[in-house]
Amino acid sequence: MTFSTIFALFTAMVVLASIPSLSVLTVCTRSATSGFIHGVFTTIGIVLGDIIFIIIAIWGLSLLAETMGSLFFLIKYLGGAYLIFLGIGLCRSQSKNMQTEGVVKSSLFSSFMAGLSITLADQKATLFYIGFLPAFINISEISYLDTGIIIATATVAVGGVKLMYAFMADRARLLISHKTTKSINIIAGCIMIAVGVFLVTKA
Repeated sequence: MTFSTIFALFTAMVVLASIPSLSVLTVCTRSATSGFIHGVFTTIGIVLGDIIFIIIAIWGLSLLAETMGSLFFLIKYLGGAYLIFLGIGLCRSQSKNMQTEGVVKSSLFSSFMAGLSITLADQKATLFYIGFLPAFINISEISYLDTGIIIATATVAVGGVKLMYAFMADRARLLISHKTTKSINIIAGCIMIAVGVFLVTKA
């Protein structure tokens, strides 16, 4: 993987992790009601869930690459098209107020499991990585080093964004307003479209 490929992958994952979602709401809620450390453990659970999906996607795509042979490059274009479609959907989406609710004081393990459960329950994450990773790397020739780089990139990108949300929620008892959510969706959607176009047009 080249530096530009890693940077593009990192940027796309940051955008995805930044979108207001159930995982963001959970991190903010845990951090705001139980302290920053609970937001940290929730983030760890979310990141672990993403790593599991990445590993599953890579193993499945490796088998698919052997089956499809030279036609496997088509998946790269499907992945780019999917990102463009996702970006358009974000720009057109109607945002809703994300109100945090108080939760009873709980253990750090329960916060970790909350993050992990939310991620594993999202079956669309598997389809996202299946359509996403081939645009950045040739799965048929993927090495253990490439796999490690992808996992490290996801850990820093997703974990960093969720920790930022946790920190803001802990310090400011952050409530994401309708206006803020809509702005974030539009910005994230435009960036996602740009990344999708880049993936489709790059050699």
